[in-house]
Amino acid sequence: MSRVGKNPVVVPNGVTITLTEEQISAKGKLGELRLPLTSDVTVSQDDNQITVKPANDSKRARALWGTTRANIANLVTGVSDGFTKKLEITGVGYRAQVQGNKLVLQLGFSHDVEMEIPAGLNVVAEKPTLIAISGADKQLVGQFAANARGWRGPEPYKGKGVRYEGEYILRKEGKKK
Repeated sequence: MSRVGKNPVVVPNGVTITLTEEQISAKGKLGELRLPLTSDVTVSQDDNQITVKPANDSKRARALWGTTRANIANLVTGVSDGFTKKLEITGVGYRAQVQGNKLVLQLGFSHDVEMEIPAGLNVVAEKPTLIAISGADKQLVGQFAANARGWRGPEPYKGKGVRYEGEYILRKEGKKK
């Protein structure tokens, strides 16, 4: 049985929730987000709390119960506070900069890697080796950070590459003579 789904989602002040049969939308200071709902779960709103319950006792309904509740919580947190991921770049000559609506990464390739910044995201190169990605949509922030990291993930011998802030890289010993 879901332990996540049992907890109600508390809606903070400044966030308005619009609930219909097909979707739930949240509007706050950082924008508006929508989430399509399935018929397997029932979502209800009382004052400043949103509760999610399974519509029936099927396996699919029980599986979507906690997932729907977590997605609604991410919706509410996103429009009120937002989400931020930070990436650290380690390596000689590796750096990043934001030019217009593109993130330009120099990662040791013969060319610069240019990534188009999607609408709804704010990308700041705080230092040439530190990138802060922030936005209201948790999935969009995480996917963009993962795509940037995917160009040159951290390698285990020297630790060079793009890593999440605070990520620990398990280091390996090099060749011995």
